[in-house]
This record gives sequence, structure tokens and C-alpha cells, in this order.
Amino acid sequence: MGDFFLQEGIQNKCPRGASLKFAHPAPSKARPRILPVFLPLAGCPGRCLFCAQHAQTGVKTTSLEQALAFLEQNLEAARPDAPLEVGFYGGTFTGLPEAWMERFLAAARPHRERGAVSGVRCSTRPDRAPAGLLRALAAQGLDRVELGVQTFSEHALRLAQRGHGAEASLAACQAVREAGLGLSLHLLPGLPGHTPEDFSRDVEQTVALGPEAVRLHPCLVLAGTGLEQLWRAGGYEPWSLERAIAALAPAVLRFWRAGIAVTRIGLAHEPDLEAAVLAGPTHPALGMRVRALALHRHVEELLGGRRADSLRAPASASGGFWGHARELAEPYAGLGLERERVYFEDRDDFQLDVQND
Repeated sequence: MGDFFLQEGIQNKCPRGASLKFAHPAPSKARPRILPVFLPLAGCPGRCLFCAQHAQTGVKTTSLEQALAFLEQNLEAARPDAPLEVGFYGGTFTGLPEAWMERFLAAARPHRERGAVSGVRCSTRPDRAPAGLLRALAAQGLDRVELGVQTFSEHALRLAQRGHGAEASLAACQAVREAGLGLSLHLLPGLPGHTPEDFSRDVEQTVALGPEAVRLHPCLVLAGTGLEQLWRAGGYEPWSLERAIAALAPAVLRFWRAGIAVTRIGLAHEPDLEAAVLAGPTHPALGMRVRALALHRHVEELLGGRRADSLRAPASASGGFWGHARELAEPYAGLGLERERVYFEDRDDFQLDVQND
């Protein structure tokens, strides 16, 4: 598996014959209940090479009026004892006419006042996130911006026909922060011209920017996109599933250690999406596989070349610990952690015992 994010060392490596207690490396941040309001391609200045929003969102067609009616209907049913966060996805929210942005935010305001809405977020493009507009939207009730930076590689951005460069992404991140808004970033590894080494630089740049969360969406060839045409012409070869997992797992661990939540790995498996995927690294358990491998890497680095005697883990970690179809059983055995040496218990932390010489 890839070595794109090897750390200089972990200070709390286990000495021989000792035990180390540690928390799961993923940040323990509460995940809000999201009411997604999909606006496929609304506000977008063009269509990127990889984009198939209708397949990705499962929403074939909608108007702004329909989206607003959907929002109002669902907010009327929202309860203060189970508050939710409104999320505007699938288009470029800050590219909408200002009157529509105001209408959407105004619809959420009374429900926020009664405690049924805990926050409002939107996704947008870096080149449609001017500082003045973000400040105005923050004053109207927007709390978080999810920026689709995709990559900081100028070459890959150009090939993807993104319409902006890395400087726009850096400026947008600064504008979001200056507006007092929360920041999430979307990365899209495996674009045309995008290598695992480019992705490692994307990860380090993301860590330097310090968002609260990231979403990782390995690039897929979807029907009806410009990328399909390029792929059919032999001009693009997507990452294999193995290559994607090898790059994503150390990236996830890097984000975890930086206190950045990884809120999604891969696109949601909508029926329309599954029918539209022509090529690329997709798997129904992609997120679990990546997170399980990231945890394995964390344990391996804690051991620092030593062999484990046993591992006591929270029962909540048992579901994905061994990976998909127990694919990590052999790698864990290589660390000394055969199945009979791993105990899942009623506990919150992990305890790693190291063998004596």
C-alpha cells in the first residue's frame, strides 16, 4: 500500500514489553443530521469535465421553486428535539441570483429560531466565493461553506476544464475564514493528469489550510460527461480501486491526526449513480475499507517495527476493524495481532501491548 504520507515519527511509540493506551485517531466530532437540498448545476458557470450532478445527487431535474418548496415542506416537519442542518448541494449556491440565496436562507430562519434548525451550509466553487458576498450570507444565516477545490494542481484543474486555478481556491478559503464561516473542502483525486504525488501535495495543502472537515471523492468516469468521451478515446485512465485505497488511507490518517474530520469517502450510492459509473475506483464498502486501512497504519506506526502481544479495542470498532471480507487479517497478523490476540471490549480507548524481546 502507498507510502505517500509517512510521518517523521510518532512520539508515543510503544517500548518493548510496555502497553500504550490511545484513542481512535479520528476526531470525535458530532455529525449533524443534514437535510440536503439538491440544486443540480444551478448557479454553475459551466460544466466541468467530470460532472454528472443528476446521477450523483439522484435528482433528475428540479427548479429553484421546487427546491424551495421541498425545503419549506421539510422544515415544517422538523422538530426542536431533533434539530437538523440544512445543506444546499449539487450546484453553485453562491452563483445563484442574490434574491434566490436570500429566499433560501430566509426559509430556514424561523425554524432556526424555534430550535428545529441547527445550522445552514452550502457547497460552491472557489471562483464564486467573493469575500463581500460571504459576509453578507453569514449575516443572513449561513454557517459553513463546502468548497469544491478538487485539487491544487494547476495541470489537473486545467485538464478538468475547471475554469479556475489554485490561487482561486486559496483565496476562497481565506474569504470563508474572514467571513467567520466554517470551512469544508472537497478533494477529487485521480482527475486527468493527477498523480498520487499530486494528491499527497493536495493533502498537505489542505492540512495547512485547516478546514474542519474534508470529503474525498475519487474520480469516476460517469456516463454523459466530457470525461466519458476522453476515456472512450483512450485519453484517460482512471485510478484502479487498489491504487485509490492505497492513496486514500494514509491521507485519511493524515487528516485525522491534524484534527480534520473525513465526512465522506466516495460518492453516495444512488441507483442512478451506480448505473452511470463506467470506470473508476468504486466499491460499496470503499469508506470502510479506507478507514480500516488507516487505523491499521496507525497501529503499525505506533509499534515502530516491534511486534504486538495483544490489542484491546472498543466494541464499537469491531465492525470494520478487519476490513472488507477480513482483508486486513493477514496484515494485522504480520504485526503479531492474530484474531485471538485482538479483544473487543466495553471500553472507549485502545490498549496495545508490545512483546518482550
